[in-house]
Amino acid sequence: MHSDTHLLLHHQRAAELAAEAREAFPREPHLRAQLGWMMVELGLRLTQQEPRRHARLA
Repeated sequence: MHSDTHLLLHHQRAAELAAEAREAFPREPHLRAQLGWMMVELGLRLTQQEPRRHARLA
């Protein structure tokens, strides 16, 4: 089989499988977005905290 034909068939089958997965498992974008923003907020809070111990220079 020619490589271009093989690649075309691969992309077509991948698109079919993705469509089947979307039908079988619909996503909840609202919940996913909330979780994502919560993780961003947590990360920002962690980076803005001052260190609890200051390094001592000898």
